[in-house]
Amino acid sequence: MPVLARRPPATTPADWTERQLLRRVLRSEERAWAEMLRRYRALIYRCITKVIGKYGPSMTNADVDEIFAEVLLNLLRDDMRKLRLYNPARGTKLSSWIGMISINSTYDFLRGVGRRPVLDRLDGAPDPHGESDRTPLDMLIEKERWSALNVILADFSDKDRRFLALYYAQGLEPEAVASQMSISLKTVYSKKHKIRAHLRRCIGSVCHESPIADLVAA
Repeated sequence: MPVLARRPPATTPADWTERQLLRRVLRSEERAWAEMLRRYRALIYRCITKVIGKYGPSMTNADVDEIFAEVLLNLLRDDMRKLRLYNPARGTKLSSWIGMISINSTYDFLRGVGRRPVLDRLDGAPDPHGESDRTPLDMLIEKERWSALNVILADFSDKDRRFLALYYAQGLEPEAVASQMSISLKTVYSKKHKIRAHLRRCIGSVCHESPIADLVAA
């Protein structure tokens, strides 16, 4: 009688690799979702508290819990789109991906809260000239994003960095950029396309959901 091969013992959720866990989560397995929360709950809270410790020191524990709930909603939203975007071939761990989503969700929450009337009063009086409706929080986050972007720009040429400064940082029109750099208008549009594509590749190699991704989205 032939000897039947023994099936390997079933593993518990705690034994699943990150890829196995993600596959099961995307199949909407209830125990897989519970395992993901068990593994990454502390990570999500660490990411939330790290951001609010810098930008929202007045936030309460209830606010932290609300942000945590928002992170979970973002993971589930649109048929778990953010989780489906994860690509392990880029070398990023699932934990890092979830951490980045948590950070982005916290930034979004703080931006929304910063525009509520009560917190607007805490931030200070409105600009009497009406030149900008940005809160100090908005400006801090923007500064943080540009600092992160500068790390990526370290490998760019001086000419490309100048183009980014004129077009994105100063917000000059294409005609003005062409005049400042002594290049044709056609070259401006071509350079914009090439630089945006390169930036997206650089950002994507780290994490598609980076907090600086929307700087080059327009």
